[in-house]
Parts: sequence; C-alpha cells; structure tokens
Amino acid sequence: MNEKYWYLKKCPVFAQLSPEQIQDIERDCFCREFRRGEVVYLPSDMSDSVLLLARGRVRLYHVTGEGKQAILGFVEPGELFGELSVFGGSQREEHAEAMEKTMLVMLPGHVVQRLTVESPSVLMKLTQLFGLRLRRVRRRLKSLLFRSSRERLIHLLLELAERYGAPTQNGVTINQKISHQDMASIIGATRETVTITIGELQDLSLIHISEPTR
Repeated sequence: MNEKYWYLKKCPVFAQLSPEQIQDIERDCFCREFRRGEVVYLPSDMSDSVLLLARGRVRLYHVTGEGKQAILGFVEPGELFGELSVFGGSQREEHAEAMEKTMLVMLPGHVVQRLTVESPSVLMKLTQLFGLRLRRVRRRLKSLLFRSSRERLIHLLLELAERYGAPTQNGVTINQKISHQDMASIIGATRETVTITIGELQDLSLIHISEPTR
C-alpha cells in the first residue's frame, strides 16, 4: 500500500476508521517535503487543509509587534495541525516552520469535514485535540501573567517532561532537543535569562544536562 496509508493509519485521530475509509482519505491527500527552516504556512495563507506530520518536526509561532517569535508549540510525527480549517477558519492564525527535514500529508479540509459527519470518533478526537491545545495556550498565558521567568522555565521543563519524558532511576529524561532560544520564546524571556536559570538549576542538582553522544 502507499506510504500515505500507513501515516494515516498511525494517526490517533483516524485510529478507529476502517481500512476502506482510510483508503478513501488517501486518494484525496498528497505528501509534501520541506527543508529545515522552510515555511510551511503563514498567517495570511488560506486555511484549506489539515496537515499530518509524517516525519520531522514543525514549530508553530506568532511574531510579536517587536518582531520577536512567541512559540506556541511543536508538532511531532503522527500529530495533526492546522485543524482550524475543519472548524471554519478562513485563514491561518500562526506561522508554521519545519525545524528539520520534514514530510507532511496534506488533507483537504472538506475531506476531514466529511469525516466528522460520517465518523463520530474523528469528530471526538479532533475536538479533544482542539481542547488540549487551547488548554495549553491558556495555561501558558496564565504563566506569563502571574509567574516569574524562573517559575515559567521550571513549569516549561515540567511540561516537556510530561510530554516527552522517559522515567529513569534518577527522575525523568527529556529526550527532545530544544534550544535555549526556543525555550525563551515560549516563556517570554531572553535567551540569556534561560541560560543563567538553567545553570542555577544545575548547580542545585535539580536538573542534569547530558552531552549528546556521537
């Protein structure tokens, strides 16, 4: 079968669909590759498709009035994004950029809309996905308003541990690369502040950073 079939099959949103239903989706979608740093879409682009990350990694962010990036989140393989097209969004509301060599499966919005009518499980999963991302944004907004930069960084590390962490004898290991600048863009701080705070947390033996193996 076409590789698109397997990417769709592994996506949790479509997990309960029959092989025939997935084959129907496959016929209407297509794959596209992006280079590292290449723009996937801009806020002014039409929101006419839902995107499934097959390989690679994508960063979602806004650009502030001062020209700074405010990162909304990261998309990992197997996840859908750009799902607002299903809920009537006419234009994209953020920037999406490939963080490494990336392949996307592009699903026309009308196809996913049809699925939400034909399959209650797809509608439920999409609603859960939308709600989860909304809660993350609200939680981050509260953090920006009421916590110091140190507290915001600690809560970000806890969030990363919850999402990407693997239990170990000494705690939790986050096996996901994220730069100090990206962390700063998420919590509304400077890269220097993040670097200093991480150093302080290391000195207190609260975190440990391992050098990547070659």
